[in-house]
Amino acid sequence: MLSIKDLRVSFRMGRVDGVVQRQQAVGRGDAGVSFDVPENTTVALVGESGSGKSVTAMSILNLLPDNAERSGHISFQGRDMLQATLPELQALRGKDIACVFQDPMTSLNPVFSVGNQLCEPLMRHMGLSRRQAMERAEALLHEVGLPEPKRRLSAYPHELSGGQQQRVMIAMALACEPKLLIADEPTTALDVTIQRQIMELLGGLKAKHRMSMLFITHDLGVVGEIADHVVVMRQGTVREQGPVGQIFASPQDAYTKALLACRPTLDNQSARLLVIDDHIAGRQAGAAAKPKDPNAPVILEASGLTKSFWLKSGVFGRKEFKAVKGASFQLRRGHTLGVVGESGSGKTTMGLTLLRLHEPNGGPTGGKVMFDGRDLLAIARHEMLPVRRRIQVVFQNPYASLNPRFTIGQTLLEPMVIHGVGQDAADREARARALLAKVGLDDSAMHKYPHEFSGGQRQRVAIARCLTLNPEVLVLDEAVSALDVSVQAQVLNLLKDLQDELGLSYVFISHDLAVVRFMSDEILVMKDGEVVEQATMEEVMERPQQEYTRRLMGAIPRGFQPA
Repeated sequence: MLSIKDLRVSFRMGRVDGVVQRQQAVGRGDAGVSFDVPENTTVALVGESGSGKSVTAMSILNLLPDNAERSGHISFQGRDMLQATLPELQALRGKDIACVFQDPMTSLNPVFSVGNQLCEPLMRHMGLSRRQAMERAEALLHEVGLPEPKRRLSAYPHELSGGQQQRVMIAMALACEPKLLIADEPTTALDVTIQRQIMELLGGLKAKHRMSMLFITHDLGVVGEIADHVVVMRQGTVREQGPVGQIFASPQDAYTKALLACRPTLDNQSARLLVIDDHIAGRQAGAAAKPKDPNAPVILEASGLTKSFWLKSGVFGRKEFKAVKGASFQLRRGHTLGVVGESGSGKTTMGLTLLRLHEPNGGPTGGKVMFDGRDLLAIARHEMLPVRRRIQVVFQNPYASLNPRFTIGQTLLEPMVIHGVGQDAADREARARALLAKVGLDDSAMHKYPHEFSGGQRQRVAIARCLTLNPEVLVLDEAVSALDVSVQAQVLNLLKDLQDELGLSYVFISHDLAVVRFMSDEILVMKDGEVVEQATMEEVMERPQQEYTRRLMGAIPRGFQPA
């Protein structure tokens, strides 16, 4: 169905001394990218960020910026896609070849209802009337498993969860029954249970409609469960390709072996994760993690913590929605408390409530959060400033949490100036440079802006910003969930090193039990705002008490399982 031969893609980066500068994204030296997607087959394109996999996929329909230059050969059902005109490509987009992207919130139009967005391709490509398109849209939402599909037609994207938004994107992609579906990281930032639902949904729809699928991801665990054929890319070239069983059973390339071994697993007990370069260099896993002092002093204690939000009801009324319902825990110095659960379980709300980062008029808060002998929920707002210096937060999205108009140096210096850290400007700058070195970035980063860094590097900057104030507690809210497995391993190792060196305590919020297992000493499992299980990490792993916990563990992708 699709054949790619010797594809090369470069981007014009302006002129220097009158000479056009180009950055090669796909293809290196004499080697371009080549692979085929047969009919009714799923081909997975795998690699880290920057490997060229998304650029390769977007080249098929020329969904690249204007400064992109493509060469080679792309054939779709015998049609030369590199020579296709814009009208020809527009006729193909959404009809014969459809795309599902990583972030549905940026792919869906926020000002149009779900029904309107589903109707557009049906009316444009299939010639349906408005009424016929709405009926088809409702049937599509039912097909992708969205509850109450008729009611969802009038909903707007912000009224849906991430998993529901992704189901809408899949429904839009399938609206015209395409022959090829390009799925670009469609499950990367989703909960493991929602991720499994989306993968099973895509697999079922592929079989039902007999379509081909190009599935792009950095996670080989996901690939093993959905793909027939695997193409492994690194730095713009194909390192290895073959049937999924062959790649998992006997990978030939060192990079493929490293990708397979990088992901945290439920049975991993080593003190550090091996990263890509460790595996390629043949380094072995270290010793098991040393046990923490069970009698370390309690630094943060929550008892009966509740948080509600006001929701609009009717024209003038409102009703209370309880997001956190009576959470209690103790966090000891130098320990990590893992908080795990699906989206909507209340784990992020609980973390932000600890820091009083929710607007007080948003809804009532109850219970106690004791820190250094004081209840953080009861002290005056102006008294929170010195507390914020001691309890810091790292958010999930490093793209949104850094000010794009500040250099990295300004980002690190600002909190020190506000809180009076350091003797003078020179002292603060020296401290900022030392922190950059501690998180694995060099001095040149001081004068660069966030857009010049990858996601993993930005998350390192966010961690360095927290450390400028010598905190005692870090609340890490899904801090590694959207990172490549190799970058994720680097950041997790960094957090462990900092904890050992500085005696930090972490509240580590995640939907990924394998990551929580690597980081945590104790775990809270949350569901619908309630703590349903609470124990040491070993107890939860060996003897989970709740069916919900067992379901979270069972949803973790485990790679290829031979029949």
